[in-house]
Amino acid sequence: MFKEIFTWWNKQTFGTRINTIFFGKLVGEDTSGNKYYESKSGKRWVIYNGEVEASKIPTEWYSWIHRTGNKIENSHELDKYKWQKEHMPNQTGTENSYHPNKNKSKNATKKKYTSWKS
Repeated sequence: MFKEIFTWWNKQTFGTRINTIFFGKLVGEDTSGNKYYESKSGKRWVIYNGEVEASKIPTEWYSWIHRTGNKIENSHELDKYKWQKEHMPNQTGTENSYHPNKNKSKNATKKKYTSWKS
């Protein structure tokens, strides 16, 4: 409770909790456990499951939260193809972040072109 009053990076603040209780209507929840709310005036917000990170919002809910009208707007359960990957939040700063030069082989250091001289 103490963290909720003074910090915003732990799910929600005390003010957001009060606002959600009195004015929020639960619209739905995504596969990550994030909950999406809307007020009678049309304001929309998300209560994150865990750390507050905007990249945790999957594409099915991104259009809803930003009021982008498309076929996802009415149905948040979007059928995905088997070749589509599951949504992942931004991995920068974690062990899973992308490092292009991490595993350089000897062949990768060779130039793929020859420069010409004037």
